[in-house]
Formats: sequence, structure tokens, C-alpha cells
Amino acid sequence: MMKQIFVSFSLLLLFLLHCTSTQAQPAAAPAAPTKPTPPSASTIAPTPPSPMTPIVTINPPPIGAPIPSGPTNVIKILVKAGRFTLFIRLLKSTTVINQIEHQINSTNGRLTIFAPTDGAFSSLSSGTLNSLTDPQKESLIQFHVISSYISLSQFQTVSNPLRTNAGDNSRYRYQLNATAYPNSVNISTGLTNTSVAAIVYSDGQLAIYQVDKVLLPWEIFGAKPPATAPAPGPDQKPKKEKPAAVAYSPDDSKTDAADASGAVSLIMTVQNIVVLFGVATVAPLIFC
Repeated sequence: MMKQIFVSFSLLLLFLLHCTSTQAQPAAAPAAPTKPTPPSASTIAPTPPSPMTPIVTINPPPIGAPIPSGPTNVIKILVKAGRFTLFIRLLKSTTVINQIEHQINSTNGRLTIFAPTDGAFSSLSSGTLNSLTDPQKESLIQFHVISSYISLSQFQTVSNPLRTNAGDNSRYRYQLNATAYPNSVNISTGLTNTSVAAIVYSDGQLAIYQVDKVLLPWEIFGAKPPATAPAPGPDQKPKKEKPAAVAYSPDDSKTDAADASGAVSLIMTVQNIVVLFGVATVAPLIFC
């Protein structure tokens, strides 16, 4: 009987110890939420490109349109594009349009034209154009024309300064520089700094680009550099400088007279000393 009670008590004690240890254990941490599976490359929407301001083409011809036959009419192209009324007027009044049409319609004729808008001319100081002579107006418009075809991509490799129809492209004359960037072409004259704003027309022979400033050449609108003296030729000897003239005054004559009088007095004194010394030396000899 005592044995059964002891066994039962032992089993009860083991049961109580087991329950106590189970309650003392910390509760298990909750399971971490399952991370969503990243979408595949095919399901990711493409990132839109950053906004750019590319050089636009004004009135581009429709794809597949036939190339118009006959001579190229620059005036008609500019009229169709609009915003070039003042430039067209100057092309006609200076007869530069005749030069352009002759060049573009001749064999292997190539041209590039920078066309300022009406707003570009309006931004000039009041009376700028009216103050120019007819030859200056002609040179101004010729300064916007290059006797070669230059596409946008070719601006990256052109040699500066560009030579325009105005002639001499040296410094302080009709110098025009073009610098190409990834999304623009900068045009500089030394007085004007602008960019190509749009392609008005381009067909591989003629390129017309819109610029929003009038290209001002240094020869007409810039300050003239100081003239340099010509170098002497091989047969020319450098001129010798004449000695500076010495000013003469009456006081100088008095000073010269005083100096001369002093010199004479000194000479006479010396002579008297010599004579007295001679007499003193000879006298004993005579009277002895």
C-alpha cells in the first residue's frame, strides 16, 4: 500500500515539474512576414527619359514625300516657315538673295544660312539698321551665309572660325565661331552669343537654321582695335633721335662771365707768384 502511494506521489511530482518548466520558457517570436517576390524585368515599366529641349524642325516634309524639282527658292521656304519677314526684306533690298540663289542653283552649290527671326531684329537697339550704309547692310546679311552645307552633326567637326560670304574671317573683322554640344549648337561672333533654335530647312544641299539673335560682326559693330606702327623695311634705317635742345637764359651768360673772370684772376695770380719767385732767386746772384 505504501509502495503504491509513493509511486503515485512520484508521478504527480514529475508532472508538476514538467508543467512548471514548460510555462517558464519564453514564448516563440512571431514568424517574419514573407517578403514579396520582386517583379521580373519584363513586368517593370520603363523609366521615361529626362525632358530635353532638342532642336526642332519647322514644317518638316512628310515621310516619303518626293523631292521637289526645279531651282530651290529660299524666299518661299522662309515665307512658309513664318517669323522671318524682316530677314526676307533685307535679303531682297541688299540683293544678297540673288547671290544666294545663284550659288545654290549652280553646279555643286552648297549653302548654310542662319536666319534671324523678326524678334531677333526687334531686340536690336533703336535705329541700329537705319544707321548702317547700304554696303554695311549687305555685309551684315552676307555674314549670315556660309558657302558650304553644314548639317547639325557636322558642327562637331567644323574648323573655326567659319568663313562667311562677308569675307575676311580674322579677328576684329567677320569672325564667326560654332561650338557643338550634345543637344545644341552655339554661335558666337565676339559681340553676339546665341544658339541654333530650329532647323528651318535641310536637304543635303541647303541648310537654313533659325537663330534668335542677329549675328553682329565686329567689323561693323565692334570697337576698332588700336593701329600698330608698321615695322621698318629692310632698306630703312631707324631714325636717330636728335639731342634735346638746351634752354639758354641771361643768367647763364652771367654765370659764364663770372667763371671766366675767376679763371683769369687765378692765372694772373699764379703768373705774379712765378715772377716774384724768379726775381727773388736771380737777385742774389746779380748783386753778390
